Amino acid sequence: MGIFWMNEDSGWRAFLRFVLFAPLMVPMGVAAAQETPPLKPCHIEAISFEGWQAQQISNAWVKLVIVPQIGGRVMQVYFLEHPYLFINSKFKGQYFPPVPAAKQHHWFNYGGDKIWPMPEGDDDEHHWPGPYSDPLDDGNYSFRALSQSPVCKVRIDGPPDPRTGLQYAREIALADDSPEIRFHAVMKNIADHPIQWAVQSVTQYDTKNPEHSGDYNRDFWAYTPANPRSAYLERFHVRAGLADDPSFRIKDGLFSLHWLPLENEVWLDSTEGWIAVMDAAAQFGMMEHFHYIPSGDYPGKATVIFYKNGSSVTLDDAGFPQLTTPHVEEPLRYMEAELNSPIVSLSPGQTYAMDTEWNPVRAGKEPVSVTAAGICFVALQATHSPQGVKLQGLFAVFISGHFEAELLDVSGNKLKSLALEAVNVEKPLELVQTITAPAEAVRVSVHLIDMHGNDHGELGSASIASGDRNL
Repeated sequence: MGIFWMNEDSGWRAFLRFVLFAPLMVPMGVAAAQETPPLKPCHIEAISFEGWQAQQISNAWVKLVIVPQIGGRVMQVYFLEHPYLFINSKFKGQYFPPVPAAKQHHWFNYGGDKIWPMPEGDDDEHHWPGPYSDPLDDGNYSFRALSQSPVCKVRIDGPPDPRTGLQYAREIALADDSPEIRFHAVMKNIADHPIQWAVQSVTQYDTKNPEHSGDYNRDFWAYTPANPRSAYLERFHVRAGLADDPSFRIKDGLFSLHWLPLENEVWLDSTEGWIAVMDAAAQFGMMEHFHYIPSGDYPGKATVIFYKNGSSVTLDDAGFPQLTTPHVEEPLRYMEAELNSPIVSLSPGQTYAMDTEWNPVRAGKEPVSVTAAGICFVALQATHSPQGVKLQGLFAVFISGHFEAELLDVSGNKLKSLALEAVNVEKPLELVQTITAPAEAVRVSVHLIDMHGNDHGELGSASIASGDRNL
């Protein structure tokens, strides 16, 4: 996975982040002193969930709830008991077979996470006229467990859809030692002729204010790196809604969406392979990772799509603009994060798979950098001091373990490795530690080493500066 860097924060912004994370941060020495609890084996079990018969995959940190009957949806994911996904209270516990509803092109927005075909539209048979009820979105999927601890893996298989010529399957995996969730989504050509489609993961995140019914979360964000060579004029394309929606911004190469109750859909041709969804009010985030294919023919050039529901600007009978709000008993507050595969050609019986990963984290907003190991919120600093080299930074990691500092010479050769303190997926961690470095060392690279000794790569690196600087 590539690394995306932003410019260094100003002093007030760094202070703001310190205030934001202060209740969660653990100094590195304290983290090391805490005893690591024994791993809880992952587990697959049948449960009742919101009136549905469901299947749950869980480990020490995560609970993932799947309802096979309604399109094989992941209806909820919990990290440290925090729920992420939108569930439509109107349809809780209900199931509407797709065949009768499909005749009216009706859509039952249950919520949760699912996969859809792309491109959308009603132009011809090569476009999916959804979202509407069909076997892909609402079909009764079968469920089977493929493996238990140390890696719990399940497979859900959907019914064939004659309209698109597609049949969906998805494998979902959760291991003992990590909150990471892995998805392997497969589309199969069940037609008797070649077809062309892309597969899209669609995740509906809950954006309501949990403390005030009817209100929305005023501190809910989404991020992805903007493509510096974007095919879009503004480096993003507003496909529906206000083009100057105040929700959207690009700063230092990072696209941000601040959730507001204005209906809109924005497309991005991001190439870095990640999006971040941050509930800064609750200080929980979700990283979604995808595998960018440079030669891929992505639908409308978009690798990432964000959709937010809410009011829209329309014209009244006299031709004047007005703000229109859907008439529902309870306002629906959600944001869709959508990841696309390239459009591929499938011969009869042929399949194509898209692999994605979720990493839930304790986090606020605006990452400085993202790697395979975790997120950096305050960039790593390395400064000479009388006691040695002082390391400072603020990170959230995707797997527990410890940090390791690699000291490099002017040619990038590793001079020495030093084990630092323990890190934990349950809290953002403030790194403040002084180490002894060889005189030839000019740069420090901090890596994440898991509990099995595996190196998950670099979280940040910095040149060693003279003098003393405060975080």
